[in-house]
Amino acid sequence: MGIFDTIKGEAKRNFIARADTAKGQIIYKYPENNIRMLTQLTVDADEVALFVKDGKVEGKLGPGRHQLDSNNIPFLSRFVEKFTGGNLFITEVYFVSVREFAGVKFGGPIGDVRDPETGLGIGTMVYGDFSIRVTDPEKLVVGLVGMGRSSNEELLGWFKNQVLKVTRDRIAELLVKKRWPLLDVTSGAYTEEIETEVIAGLKPHVDDYGLTVVRMGNFHVSIKEEDEATLKKLSKDVAYSRLAGGFQQYAQGQAMLGAAEGMSKGGDGSGNALGGMGMGMGFGMAQQFMNMNNQQQQQQRPPEPAPQAAPADTRSPAQRLKEIKELKDAGVLSDEEYNAKRAELMKLL
Repeated sequence: MGIFDTIKGEAKRNFIARADTAKGQIIYKYPENNIRMLTQLTVDADEVALFVKDGKVEGKLGPGRHQLDSNNIPFLSRFVEKFTGGNLFITEVYFVSVREFAGVKFGGPIGDVRDPETGLGIGTMVYGDFSIRVTDPEKLVVGLVGMGRSSNEELLGWFKNQVLKVTRDRIAELLVKKRWPLLDVTSGAYTEEIETEVIAGLKPHVDDYGLTVVRMGNFHVSIKEEDEATLKKLSKDVAYSRLAGGFQQYAQGQAMLGAAEGMSKGGDGSGNALGGMGMGMGFGMAQQFMNMNNQQQQQQRPPEPAPQAAPADTRSPAQRLKEIKELKDAGVLSDEEYNAKRAELMKLL
């Protein structure tokens, strides 16, 4: 057997397929660019093989076994290297899975978000997982090659950053628009709403790369324990202040409670004087608080109507003389009172 027959037989035995170690990857690039004529290419049922040259997809093959021959696959003629007598193709081969990949974990800080209830900026974290599926393999390969990212790790790293960015923006937007208390968000009360918003927000970012987020899972927004304790304390204060009619009234009420607690813990001996001072201060604050409440109640009370003037007396002087004479005879008016009133009425006649 001559050397050319040996090369021909070796070429027939060559084959290309996704490596076993890359079965769980979304995208896999075959490591060799020089491919021999008549090589057998195997494409799995849930993937497609793309042939790329100069950043452009020149052809693709679906599931099955394919013998790479330009006579049977016309687009391969674009890759034939003439200097080798037509025995080599110069091309990049990408295997792209089109099935759904679930359980892709992501997480990280989403920065300070302002709690609508207390106004505090709180450092927030998010973590969870999502499922991803390739909807357009050609867009994916061209987009990744254009960005210089051709490996599965680079693809997922870029995609996780997109998820984190959109999650941060959406949570901040929802807290402002919906005025959701941050404690409710971290408790999981709005997880479904946030997941829906994140998936919708990712769509314009990943559509151009032929990708889609199918669903999200184990999604959780968290804050530090000390920040959670602070928010709970302030949220309680805000709620109590509303019941008390305002924060000032609530603060005064808290001062009264503090004074009362101090009185209940008054010391003995030399502490009696301080205990008496605390009791006096407590009573003084209580009196001040009661006075303030009374003033507020008076301010809020509707004004009393002005007293009406007595109706004018329309009787004639003669009629009034007759009336006072009857009152004198009945003993209601004394002689002095009768004479004084009679003198006034006589001046009117």
